[in-house]
Amino acid sequence: MWSKKATGRSRNKMDDCEDVSIDMQKLADTLSGKLETLHHLSKDCSIYRVAEPKRCLNPSHFTPQIVSIGPFHHGKEELKAMEEHKQRYLKCFLQRTKVRMARFLSFIKERETKLRNCYAETIRNLGSDEFVAMVLVDAVFLIEFFLRFYERNFRTDDDRIFGKPQLRKEIRHDFLLLENQLPLFILNDLFDLAKTATYEDAFYENISFVKITCFWLEDRVVKPLDKHSLEIHFSKAEHFLDLIILCLQPSQSRAQIMLKDQNIPSVKELHQAGVKFKPAAGSPKSVLDINFNQGILEIPYFKVYGNTEPAYRNLLAFESMHGYKKHFNDYIIMMACLISCPKDAELLVENEVIRLGNTETVPTVFRNLDRDCTLASSRFQYSGVVTDLQAYRKLPWHKWKAALKQNYFNTPWASISVIAAVILLLLTATQTVSSLIAL
Repeated sequence: MWSKKATGRSRNKMDDCEDVSIDMQKLADTLSGKLETLHHLSKDCSIYRVAEPKRCLNPSHFTPQIVSIGPFHHGKEELKAMEEHKQRYLKCFLQRTKVRMARFLSFIKERETKLRNCYAETIRNLGSDEFVAMVLVDAVFLIEFFLRFYERNFRTDDDRIFGKPQLRKEIRHDFLLLENQLPLFILNDLFDLAKTATYEDAFYENISFVKITCFWLEDRVVKPLDKHSLEIHFSKAEHFLDLIILCLQPSQSRAQIMLKDQNIPSVKELHQAGVKFKPAAGSPKSVLDINFNQGILEIPYFKVYGNTEPAYRNLLAFESMHGYKKHFNDYIIMMACLISCPKDAELLVENEVIRLGNTETVPTVFRNLDRDCTLASSRFQYSGVVTDLQAYRKLPWHKWKAALKQNYFNTPWASISVIAAVILLLLTATQTVSSLIAL
């Protein structure tokens, strides 16, 4: 009796194990099927989606407000109003070239895999045809926008974008977002394809996509960012932000030294220690070329625009995510410390390093950006500059000399008054000595 019950229980356990084994095999098959459908990840990706924690802090700085470019924000309801404008630009573009739309589409189709590999995540929301059509419409919109910005003759009477300056400015902000990019190679290749057969040779005479892009970017985001530098780096750049970052690389290699004291003095503190400020001599190759020599801190001249903060924030995000050396990160930290209050900005305005209307804007911009940055003491590119500034500031003679000059020789009349007082003091002393001798 007991053995029969034991045998029954043993069979039930075996049946249960078989059921579990079957269930696990089904689960394994399902998971294996998902593994087989994984999209190949390319090492060539350069267009990234910003991490959600960072986006939540400043959502408008990473999200297009007017126009979507590329797949990440394609089809969003709040951006659909611009789709008609894109189509109008495409129509004008096609009217100038003998190359048919089907040829442009097949040209993009041949490069679809390469285009998809430029994005850091799999584009699942767009099938092949939809993706190809999106690339053509968005790419031509950018090309046509730059053409109209470069040459007024390309503009039409019904152009609502160039007819409304404010709209054009807002669109410019969207062009400089990390998530709103198309690879430069497809823009350049489509423009060159259109030039192969035009209805009038004069349409694109002496015009290249490199030229119209550099014309738009020059002096629009970061100053100095000259046309020559943009043209040199264009062939190596993946997209607009990459082109700007490549142009911002320091023009000089600096000795790697440890930054022992992370307390970087402000412009006001340095001014009180006798440090002088001036815009970098000549035409610096990069806005990052900050140098200190013989009591003079040279900072490349720069402007602050309305979209400086979001543009800089996207540059920082791209530099970090793409694995570049954090040169721009270090520049933001340095400037945030130097310009910590409106008085710092005022001093730089007086010394023609900055040009802006409101001196409260600059410290706020750099302070906000500094929150996204990390100071690595062993790799901070300005370690040598900061160490020299700290040493200069500690010398009492520099402080005394600065105090004397700023308090007693700050204006011609003050200087005359001090000199007169000294002369009077000397005459009084001389008279006193003479009187004593006479006695």
